[in-house]
Amino acid sequence: MTKSNRLFQLLCWIGFFGIFSTTISKNPVLPLFVKSLGSGDTVIGLISAVSPFAGILFSFPVGLLADRLGRKRLLLLSAAVFIISPLLYIFITNAFWLIPVRFFHGIATAILGPVASAALVGEYPETKGEKLGLYSSVTLVGRTIAPIAGGIILSVFAFLNSGWNYRFVYLLAFLVSLPIALFVLTLDQDSPSKLNGSSGTLVKKIQFLDFLSSLFHFVKQGRLFSTGIVEMATYFCFGAFETFLPLYLQSLHVSAFWIGMIFSSQILAIALSKPLFGKMADRVDKRIQILAGILIIGLSLILLPFSASIALIIGISLIFGLGMSLSTVATSSYVGDISEKNSLGASMGALSSIKDIGHSSGPFIAGIVIAFAGRSWGFYACSLFCILSAVWFTLANWRKS
Repeated sequence: MTKSNRLFQLLCWIGFFGIFSTTISKNPVLPLFVKSLGSGDTVIGLISAVSPFAGILFSFPVGLLADRLGRKRLLLLSAAVFIISPLLYIFITNAFWLIPVRFFHGIATAILGPVASAALVGEYPETKGEKLGLYSSVTLVGRTIAPIAGGIILSVFAFLNSGWNYRFVYLLAFLVSLPIALFVLTLDQDSPSKLNGSSGTLVKKIQFLDFLSSLFHFVKQGRLFSTGIVEMATYFCFGAFETFLPLYLQSLHVSAFWIGMIFSSQILAIALSKPLFGKMADRVDKRIQILAGILIIGLSLILLPFSASIALIIGISLIFGLGMSLSTVATSSYVGDISEKNSLGASMGALSSIKDIGHSSGPFIAGIVIAFAGRSWGFYACSLFCILSAVWFTLANWRKS
């Protein structure tokens, strides 16, 4: 096994266990757990928004730190958060205590996402779309299995009082997070000078102005920022979808097991399609692929409120997943194309932060809309955001073509 292939395989294992652990902690367990503690849709949306909010605050600085300090140190910190977080849920008896726990848990993926993306884009410049697609598919295998496992545990232990069926889910999340530390420890120690292109051996002092300068550079570049807006819209919709679809299905008297199966079928579709769409992104105009994906997501959300059967909801869920797969694998690859090499980590971190703004605000804003206007209008609002982001992306990326 070459050193390059070894890095790719280790990152895949880290991503698999990390995403499995975080997914089983929230999907479908989190909204059902919060509801069992006596809270309504607005509180559920707020709590669901907290974990991605950690990504807003940390993903961009983490991307810049990866350029300066090296990825292994940051991934060790991520592994520690992955391991500690699931244990904290076990002691929750009041829904509002989930706010700091979800924020802390979100730090783990806020670190993992941009560091892994920057490593893959930097290590495989000619096949970055394919490698990003394969890595994402491996993580999505974990994301696929997790709702099934969570749904089974909730169903099997439903007879237990005091919410212990939920606590067993979080115990499993702890156990599957342990291998993350082992795989991170076996990574080669990377050199910061190699990552940022410097010939020196000392790590540069990181100052607050570095963060502001790099962030301003990302925002002022129309192509970069508009790509981030599409990513934001994608995860805005996904955050609302994964938070409120379980409650919609529960209102249709769908069991926790089948709720998990519906989400798993969606994620399986994403996992199977991402390598194909990743290869496509290396060969076709990535801008068209990004636009097609975000418009498919918007269309699926318009159709969702008109669906009352499990078969139709599964079909729409699959369409949503394919649109998400088509768009997200191309956005990361496109940012890799148009970013400067010595700021690749910072650009990936900025993209991840903007993505998490969407992921965080989606459940919160949709929860408010649903509380005042009903569940259908919550999904329509998400669809409108998709359309607006597509218009912005088109204007920014074809205006000078």
